Amino acid sequence: MTALDPRVLDALTRARYVSLTTYRKDGTPVATPVWHVVDDGRLYVWTEAGSWKVKRLRRDPRVKVVVCDVRGRIAPDAAEAEGAGRLLDADGVAKVRRLLGRKYLLARVGHVFATVTGRRRRHPIAALEITF
Repeated sequence: MTALDPRVLDALTRARYVSLTTYRKDGTPVATPVWHVVDDGRLYVWTEAGSWKVKRLRRDPRVKVVVCDVRGRIAPDAAEAEGAGRLLDADGVAKVRRLLGRKYLLARVGHVFATVTGRRRRHPIAALEITF
């Protein structure tokens, strides 16, 4: 991977949402707005382990991230980067949960709620690490 432009990394760090694009078997891009956090030049996302984005990522590690709004709308001049994604182990999931909890209050509240209600056991979480 080539080094990411510091301005793009800064824009990704400051953004509340990014559009995460993964690719179907036939190469069709599928974009989803997600919460994210940047740490040490890498971008982290969490999602349900059974989600389609996880299934697509297992088959094809190529990803694209673009700054967007909560609905996934992308401004014409939005910062974007292409990279490779990978699934993290249980320690990685815990790390990403902590990092996201620092950035998003609702992530902390949601984690407590999911733990108390047992939702976490029924819907395991996957953490994704994206390198550029």
